[in-house]
Amino acid sequence: MLGLPRGGVPVAYEVAVALGVPLDVLVVRKLGVPDHEELAFGAIAGGGVRVLNAEVITEARLAPAQIEAVMAAEQLELERRERAYRGDAAPPLDLRHRTAIVVDDGLATGATMRAALEAAGAQGATTVAAVPVGAGSTCAALRSCADAVVCMFTPARFVAVGNWYEDFAPTSDAEVSELLTLARRR
Repeated sequence: MLGLPRGGVPVAYEVAVALGVPLDVLVVRKLGVPDHEELAFGAIAGGGVRVLNAEVITEARLAPAQIEAVMAAEQLELERRERAYRGDAAPPLDLRHRTAIVVDDGLATGATMRAALEAAGAQGATTVAAVPVGAGSTCAALRSCADAVVCMFTPARFVAVGNWYEDFAPTSDAEVSELLTLARRR
């Protein structure tokens, strides 16, 4: 079970407990359009994975220098989170010849999930994208890059992931670390 930090980790923790499987994180970073960070023009993951959305890049009129600047900043944050969540004691799960269930709190554009699936697949895993809620078109599009997609609810009027939660407060680094520690002790 791989949770996408930060918001996907609490969801992944509950699923991992229910299934009795190990939990780890797969750190990915959304590449947000400058001055409109919630709109993803792509995402990055460990191992040099880069997923870019040419349509958004064109519509937002992003210059190559802007793209590189956002990617450099997000790479630093990706590395910081890897250190924060793993420390020295917790190597990543070996994904070779395993099924990696990649969990997030929901799917809007799917950029971070695409990057995560690509990163897990590059490590030799069979990949399953799993979310409680998502845009129907995004869930359908992910079927081309995942071995399976599980989305519990695809509302006809999907606007944002947070609209489908009673409490969508941001998950902190400390909460992610605490859930990973609890999962390792199980």
